[in-house]
Amino acid sequence: MEIATRMSPMVAVLAGSLMLTGCHSARSPLGLRDGRLAGCPATFNCVSSLATDEAHRVAPLPLSGPAAPAIERLAALVRSLPQTTVVTATDTYLHAEFRSAVFRFVDDVEFHADEAAGVIQVRSGSRIGHSDLGVNRRRIEAIRARWGEATPR
Repeated sequence: MEIATRMSPMVAVLAGSLMLTGCHSARSPLGLRDGRLAGCPATFNCVSSLATDEAHRVAPLPLSGPAAPAIERLAALVRSLPQTTVVTATDTYLHAEFRSAVFRFVDDVEFHADEAAGVIQVRSGSRIGHSDLGVNRRRIEAIRARWGEATPR
């Protein structure tokens, strides 16, 4: 009985991992297409400032001044976050990967500085699963809070 009790949490974690892996969704295209970030899939594991529905919509980050220094500041902010790798950084675009601590799931986070609109468009999406339990939205809101602190006035 004692062995079965100790094994139950392990079995539950393994079953949950297999279930999430089984819910794999195709990786959305990354990068800019016609000057825009890709949209979110119908699943609930992505948020975007370009989304038109409330389930996926987040506000863009404010941009004051030229794009290149803003992307540099944003890249530094993102690099300071745990389990994060900056994959691509240009004068107007930033792509980073965030890995979960336990299962090492990867979320792709993209930013596009749109000087004409005065905003940094953002997209954050999980590579697998159907729902992220709000992880991507909370991440973007945490970045937004730190961006407000870091943005020169």
